[in-house]
Amino acid sequence: MNDFTIIRRSMTGRMFSTVTTVVTVAVAVGLLLTLLSMKNAGRQAFERGSGNMHLLISGDASPMVAVLNGVFYANAPAKPIAWEKYEGIMADPRVEWAIPTQQGDSYEGYPVLATVPEIFEKFQPEAGRGWEWAAGRGFTGNFEVVLGSEAAAGTGLKLRDTLNLTHGTSNDRAAHVHEEFVYTVVGVLRPTGGPHDRAVFTNLESTWMVHANERMEREAGHDHSHDDEHAHDHSHGDEHAHDHGHDHDHDHAHEHENPVIELTDGDRLITGIYVKMATRPGAKVSAAMPQFAAELRARSGFTVAAPSDEMGKLFTIVSRVDVIFRALAVVVLVSSGIAIMLALYNSMSERRRQIAVLRVLGSSRGRIFGLVMTESALLGVLGAAVGLGLSVVGGVLASGVLRQNVGLVVSPVYGIQWVLPVLMGAVGLAALAGLVPAVMAYRTSVAKNLKPIG
Repeated sequence: MNDFTIIRRSMTGRMFSTVTTVVTVAVAVGLLLTLLSMKNAGRQAFERGSGNMHLLISGDASPMVAVLNGVFYANAPAKPIAWEKYEGIMADPRVEWAIPTQQGDSYEGYPVLATVPEIFEKFQPEAGRGWEWAAGRGFTGNFEVVLGSEAAAGTGLKLRDTLNLTHGTSNDRAAHVHEEFVYTVVGVLRPTGGPHDRAVFTNLESTWMVHANERMEREAGHDHSHDDEHAHDHSHGDEHAHDHGHDHDHDHAHEHENPVIELTDGDRLITGIYVKMATRPGAKVSAAMPQFAAELRARSGFTVAAPSDEMGKLFTIVSRVDVIFRALAVVVLVSSGIAIMLALYNSMSERRRQIAVLRVLGSSRGRIFGLVMTESALLGVLGAAVGLGLSVVGGVLASGVLRQNVGLVVSPVYGIQWVLPVLMGAVGLAALAGLVPAVMAYRTSVAKNLKPIG
């Protein structure tokens, strides 16, 4: 009987203990590897959303909130910005371009970003890489929409389909559908790996008209959300493809005449401005940016955020939490080593007679010592292998959750420079845990343990 057969029978003879120990090691290794693999990938994904803008101007309470709302669509910014304020910023010679945005509407849970056509020409969702079209084009007229890749996949919409946008979100009790206005899909974007993949893009003037119509109804004494003429019923929703759980291949030849609304200055409101400062050739950041931001804060009371700086602050906070999780993973790994030691230690009382028999059959003390150490290390190897598998599965699941809920593509990266040390550390710790049981086996008395039982 060779050594491997002896070890295998020993482990299978205590199957529950073996499986429990391997799972304990696997959980610790999997958690540690997942944290390490997701950390850098997550940072890159968050930085990807702000693209080539230098500043984000908003009425939100803080720069961090402004970036989370204005770039990552966490919530709709609450305080509007007058159009004339945007024009003043755009006219500043230190500004290369400024793109106005308005949020607050949604479609089947996906955020709507009302903006200008220049967003597809000047703003890059990932610095150095512009938008790419899967189908169609950008919007050029009123009541046209462009879908991010996630929004297109999630809603099932395609070119020339029509839809009605919702004021607010599905979680908002005051949310209602803009049923008087029908939008047409004119373009679908390729994935960018950032939050904009979840967005539905449309032009500002259309959004202004929609909300101006609601203002006019309120002024006329009509409550849009309770107006019988425009009540939300399933038949009307089907007519305009509002219920997109159904087939979108309806009759595209059917034309809906959207109302033409005369806008006032009070209707022309936005909630954010993407700004890129004028820079010298070869420079990534403008030296005038800090002064420009300070002037805006002092003069207009705007919240001016540098998205890259805010992401740095966010990951400083996250890294502190990350240290705690890593420490917990290490504690679990050490605990798994203790579990290995206890499992082998407790088995020694049952195995003393087996060890004594092996000694009689010619096995040396050194061989017995090696058998126990090898079994301990093998438990570590199995746990490390299963842990690596758990980490891969966990990374895929976490990536899917982030992509579904935040629109970020976070692909776990497994660098050999830290994966190998983690796996070797787990095996080494397991082997070390077998040292005490191995010494016990080494010292097992042959004569004492071969006495007749009973």
